[in-house]
Amino acid sequence: MLSLHTNTAALSAQNSISRTQQSLSTSMTRLGTGFRINSAMDDAAGLQIATRLKAQTSGMAKAMENTQNSTSLLQTAEGAFSEVSNMLVRMKDLATQAADASSSTADKTAIQSEYDALGQELYNVVTNTRFGGSLLLGDGAAAASGTLSTSMTFQIGAGASEKMTFDASATLASLKTTLFAASANYAAAAVAGGEVSSGTSANAAIGALTTAISSVGALQSSIGAVANRLDHINTNLMNISTNTKAATGRIMDVDFATESSKMTSSQMLLQAGTAMLKQSNSMSSMVMSLLQ
Repeated sequence: MLSLHTNTAALSAQNSISRTQQSLSTSMTRLGTGFRINSAMDDAAGLQIATRLKAQTSGMAKAMENTQNSTSLLQTAEGAFSEVSNMLVRMKDLATQAADASSSTADKTAIQSEYDALGQELYNVVTNTRFGGSLLLGDGAAAASGTLSTSMTFQIGAGASEKMTFDASATLASLKTTLFAASANYAAAAVAGGEVSSGTSANAAIGALTTAISSVGALQSSIGAVANRLDHINTNLMNISTNTKAATGRIMDVDFATESSKMTSSQMLLQAGTAMLKQSNSMSSMVMSLLQ
């Protein structure tokens, strides 16, 4: 129907152009940002899911940093105990030498001098080993005054319940007690010791040192086990984080091949719609030709 008041063809062309422009704008925004979802209007449910996944991956990234820092802390402690073990073994060798009848009084004096120096260094290692500026093993006393002297809680995941506890305080306190028993020089101030000045005292020192070496071995074993566990946790977090990021990408990222095809199609439709709108606007002139 030809009408001067209502141009149905023009109205249809205008609606088509409006929809095409909206589609073209969406495609250009997605291709420009690289994201399929740029606002909740694009995909409300998808955005909600992607936001939760992003929060999870961010938390896991921080948890991975935690496990690495905790591993470094434990490795620092293990290194200190390794040196403590070496000194205790040397002290036991000295005590064994002093316990033998072939060692003269002069020999025992020289042995005691080295023994005292090692006892002083044991105290130095225990009281001065630090991680991040904080005492790691505490002071020389058995009381809890260092990071390892108390129960430690590691945050190993993004959730509040994802924690791991390690408590070596009892074993460490027992070790410090045996170190006090093994050397008078395990103290803040150096004193003249007599642990290996005679065969009898040297035999007693051998027993105390054997106990101390066993305590160090137990501590090193437990620290190594926890460090290995943290390493496995870190690997697992990395796997979960990788897969979660991939899932987020499948929701959020734009498919450039598909979206570029949509943009090309929209551009062609826009050109065609504009041409048809021009043609429909000329239809009113046909009404005038009927009146001539």
